[in-house]
Amino acid sequence: MALTRSPACDGRFLPARAEVLGRAVFAALGGIVEIGAVRSTGTRLLADVSVGTFLRPRQDELGRLMEGVRAVGRFSGEVMAIADELGYFRDHEVPAASLLLWSEGIAGLPDPVERLEEPARVRRMCRIGADLQLTRLLHALVTAALAAGTEPGEGAARSAEILRVACGLAEPTGARTTPAEPADPRTTPADVHRMWRVAHLPAILRPASEAPDWGKAGYRACDAELERLVEGEGAGPVRPCV
Repeated sequence: MALTRSPACDGRFLPARAEVLGRAVFAALGGIVEIGAVRSTGTRLLADVSVGTFLRPRQDELGRLMEGVRAVGRFSGEVMAIADELGYFRDHEVPAASLLLWSEGIAGLPDPVERLEEPARVRRMCRIGADLQLTRLLHALVTAALAAGTEPGEGAARSAEILRVACGLAEPTGARTTPAEPADPRTTPADVHRMWRVAHLPAILRPASEAPDWGKAGYRACDAELERLVEGEGAGPVRPCV
């Protein structure tokens, strides 16, 4: 996702560009919510999954998260409405194909394909998918903040708070588990920051990169500020985004 805003744009960008940036954020959040809904059952049986049941007691968290997204990217109401249009935050089924999508097929496609629904495979796709989508969420947030002209310190601080909530959604505390299948270890914001740094920054910051100098400086500043904010954090209580 390349930066195209000029520093002379007063933090405004074309609506079409804002829509692309917003969709990147909401897609990652959609994956995080679906994965969290699967994990909250503890059974890893997709027939037991209800996104509505998962989100119903988490409306305050989701609301704070979405307000944080709006602020970090300076998104308009029209862009924020895309989240409702995509339908990730309404009750819906979560098929095995969605988990395959969120995990990028890293766990492989079994033969026969029906084995995708096996609990052990579902668990692995959830683990891989959570790491992928949390990392993509952070990259989408940082990129949207820089493109909007949000000051790197503010953008990093808001992104860190969003990430804390998102980590809690991806790996909900108190999810039911069986004695043979203990709860997965939680991915912390510090984990996500380090994955993001090695997955995305080398291509942006290398000398031959087409990223503008102001963009490179912004990513470096956000990286340093995120490191200060989240390194050393454990899986503590969820805190507000704003």
